[in-house]
Amino acid sequence: MPNLATWMQEKDEKWFARAFASHPEVRFSNARTSDVALAEADGLLLTGGPDVAPSFLHQEVPDLAILDVDTDPRRDVWEFQTVKAALERGLPILAICKGMQLFNVALGGTLHLDIPGHNAPEMKDHDVQTLRTSSAATHRFEKVNSSHHQAIDRLADGCEVEAWSAEDDIIEQIRLKDYAFAVGVQYHPERGTSYCSLFDHFASRLK
Repeated sequence: MPNLATWMQEKDEKWFARAFASHPEVRFSNARTSDVALAEADGLLLTGGPDVAPSFLHQEVPDLAILDVDTDPRRDVWEFQTVKAALERGLPILAICKGMQLFNVALGGTLHLDIPGHNAPEMKDHDVQTLRTSSAATHRFEKVNSSHHQAIDRLADGCEVEAWSAEDDIIEQIRLKDYAFAVGVQYHPERGTSYCSLFDHFASRLK
């Protein structure tokens, strides 16, 4: 039974239960509620959540008021440590929304700390944002349900952009090159119904 390490908010549990419904063999080990034995993990799922705490960023924060009031440094410590451990073991990684931002920072990249136009209410659960996708991308979605106020600025070394917002070129999908499976998406596939191929691919990589 594959063991998937994650830090998942309670409000997101129902969405990921649905997203992995066709893979009942996958077991979630949620570090928010219990200790996770990383040595026994078969994959890492980085989910959405509050902004990365400023102490972890590789950049100055000119105005703290633009960040989420309720950052979670304890979660950030766990996720940064777990990204390092997962990469050392070559585990498959799927990073979603805040997870993609954290993954980029963990590898040395930086963030746009506040961007306009990407957090309208209808973007949260509806596929309304059009993408421009690289021909090399394995997973290609014409429109996505992307809702966020931060985004990748300087892409981390070793990563490659697979999709951008067609409106303003904000990065919406990345992958780690020369690695079996490490994909980051700025949108929320767990909330949609047209992203099964992404979860199927990820689940197939879990040992």
